[in-house]
Amino acid sequence: MSGSLRSNRWVLLLLLLAFSTTPGLGDAQETGKLQEMEVLGVTADPGGQARILLRTKTGKRGLSMVIGHFEAVGIALPLEGKTPPRPYTHDLILNVLRGFDATMIRAVITELRENTYYADLVLVIDGREVVFDSRPSDAVALALRAGVPILATEEVLEATPRAPRP
Repeated sequence: MSGSLRSNRWVLLLLLLAFSTTPGLGDAQETGKLQEMEVLGVTADPGGQARILLRTKTGKRGLSMVIGHFEAVGIALPLEGKTPPRPYTHDLILNVLRGFDATMIRAVITELRENTYYADLVLVIDGREVVFDSRPSDAVALALRAGVPILATEEVLEATPRAPRP
């Protein structure tokens, strides 16, 4: 690797490390409040909104989240074992991570706040775990492509989204 590329790599890694913390995730991981999820699929609800359907691997508790139609396609492709002719954004992100010797090790759906789900990507960069804020649909799409676990906190599994007001 040339000197310029090597220094650019370190700048990128330092920026990633400096701006990538999520309070509370470590506590959930340490106390065992995470449940491994499996993706059942994506579907359209009666109103035409795309949804991702997940359930815990043990206990079979379900979780359904509204996602965008493009995000639904990004999740459906790896579930169906299809590879697009050109990389989707999620494929590109994983290729970039691999190019910088970063490895995704899990995706965690962390909370439901004001009817919005939140998630984190957990990566290993230079031997250190680094956590990045993510939309749950992106976290799931990346986890499926990377073949890593998708987890959800107990709080997310117990929470119920409020119906929107008319």
